[in-house]
Amino acid sequence: MTSFSPLRSRDAIQVMPLLAMGMVVMLLGVLLWLLHRNEVEDETRSLIQDVLWVEQNLHFNLTSNAEKLRHLADLLGREGLESGAFPLQAGTMIANAPEIERIIVRDAGGTVLRTSPPAEGQDGGVDPVWHDTFTLARTIGHPVYGPPFLLDGRGSVFETHVPIFVSGRFAGTVAGIFSLDDMLTHHVPWWFTQTYRLEVIDGNGTVLAAKAQVPTTGGGLSYQVRFEPPGQGLQLLATVHRVNPHLARNVLAAAILALALSAVWSLWALRRHVMRRQQAEQALRTEHAFRKAMEDSLTVGMRARDLQGRITYVNPAFCRMVGWSADELVGAMPPMPYWVPEDIERTLALHQAVLRGDAPPDGFEIVFRRKDGERFHALIYEAPLIDSDGRHTGWMASVLDITERKHSEEMARQQQDKLQRTARLITMGEMASTLAHELNQPLSAIASYATGCLNRLAAGDVDAAELTPPIAKLGEQARRAGKIIRRIHDFVRKSEPAAVNCALNDVVEGAVGFLEAEARKRCIHVDLDLDNPSPRVMADRILIEQVVLNLTRNAMEAMGQSPRPERILSVRVSAEDGQALVRIADTGCGIPPEVADSLFTPFFSTKEDGMGMGLNICRSIIESHRGRLWFEPNPDGGSAFLFTLPEKRP
Repeated sequence: MTSFSPLRSRDAIQVMPLLAMGMVVMLLGVLLWLLHRNEVEDETRSLIQDVLWVEQNLHFNLTSNAEKLRHLADLLGREGLESGAFPLQAGTMIANAPEIERIIVRDAGGTVLRTSPPAEGQDGGVDPVWHDTFTLARTIGHPVYGPPFLLDGRGSVFETHVPIFVSGRFAGTVAGIFSLDDMLTHHVPWWFTQTYRLEVIDGNGTVLAAKAQVPTTGGGLSYQVRFEPPGQGLQLLATVHRVNPHLARNVLAAAILALALSAVWSLWALRRHVMRRQQAEQALRTEHAFRKAMEDSLTVGMRARDLQGRITYVNPAFCRMVGWSADELVGAMPPMPYWVPEDIERTLALHQAVLRGDAPPDGFEIVFRRKDGERFHALIYEAPLIDSDGRHTGWMASVLDITERKHSEEMARQQQDKLQRTARLITMGEMASTLAHELNQPLSAIASYATGCLNRLAAGDVDAAELTPPIAKLGEQARRAGKIIRRIHDFVRKSEPAAVNCALNDVVEGAVGFLEAEARKRCIHVDLDLDNPSPRVMADRILIEQVVLNLTRNAMEAMGQSPRPERILSVRVSAEDGQALVRIADTGCGIPPEVADSLFTPFFSTKEDGMGMGLNICRSIIESHRGRLWFEPNPDGGSAFLFTLPEKRP
């Protein structure tokens, strides 16, 4: 015994109406196709019959006009080419045949003797290749039709040459100029042009003349036959106007088809709607489970508030961050339990700014407290909360605990300060011998001046005026030694970075002054080019001096193997487009391409005893001043290091 499940029976019941409606639509389509095919066959048959009738009518009129031209030629053959009956006969012929533009009489040599109606110059606007038609008519002795040509203001025309014989000898031709447009206008009946568009085309498909009462839009049935006479490859092309004689029937059939299709579509849409609803419910359950798993796995806190500032949603990460549960937080109004009591006013001001839509787009930092009282730093990004209808219903915040990051940044800053101070001490250590020599000169001079003064005083015959110059020089040398010691002390002492408005020329000149003795020792010529007036920058003078000193010492060391006359250290200060530029160039060995990419990398050095931190610290100092440090080849040989600082405008 065979059993059917309820599910399969329900599917069969749903499919049967669809199959029935599909059969109705198919049979209706077959019926419409058969009717359309019969209409096309009838239309084609009528088109061919009508075109052939028009062609015969035009052929008859052309033949009749050619016969009238032959009678006129016989008259001129009997009475002579100057016959007085020509004007009357030609005028009558043109009046009865409006398609004839003009009648021309030529002698045996082809010269135009007479035209009707008369034309200025007696040329009559003739065919440019009339001579070929004239010669052919003389040769065969019968009427000859010439090729079509354009006549100004009259469209396409052609000539019909009929030979004239006097006593059996060729005496000339009588030619009629026929207008194709007038021929179609007067000899194609109105009923034909209501249904068809008739065109005369040449062998290349060019339309020479046309007649239609209704403009065609293309795409209809067409049929063409040869236009004989005049021949010359001319064709008659008839095209059916786009009309529908069975509009009511077609509209009714279309309505029935539309109703059938709408019934099929509605049944199918209903079935698809039920299936989609079931799929949507399943997708919603899946999406809810996925969203719940995603929210539980997030480490970023999520908090939603409505337009009044009430908490409407928190994720588990936010609850773990502050220590309160979702039940304790959802529905809470300011002040929130995780706000720091001593900073309640600032926190409330930020809360109100968010509700006004004035939250910083790059986020803002704030201090929160956990349930156990511990404080932590939070970085918050606020975004509008938009519902499914596009309405703004509140604000969604992403909350990140950045306490560890803040600690790391502080430690990094302290480490950077230590590195910078260590680099300055190393620089002073490397320059110790040079600075000792620099200090030895004023100290030796002081000792010499003091000994001289004591010797003069011991002699007992000294004049006070004689001791004044050496004592003044002694004081000058003491001040020089003190200045060197103060500069060294300022450079190496530990101090907090302090940006002040300073003249960049003074900073660079002071740093280069440290190296004057070492430059003389290395036989290096220092070319110092300072801008006038000096660019002014907001910078920490000691840190910028450290950068200049490091770069200039590197430049002098790079020229260790260069010939002495070529050891030139160029230090230039300039300003352009709001940026102060310092350029330190040497004429040394340059920087090999293989180390160029690693030059500013920490702990990378080209020196055997180098730490590899100098250029990295220099770049950090310049970037902390919102500047840029880079290097490029020196056109005179060697390398050039450049850095920029934002120029402070007065």
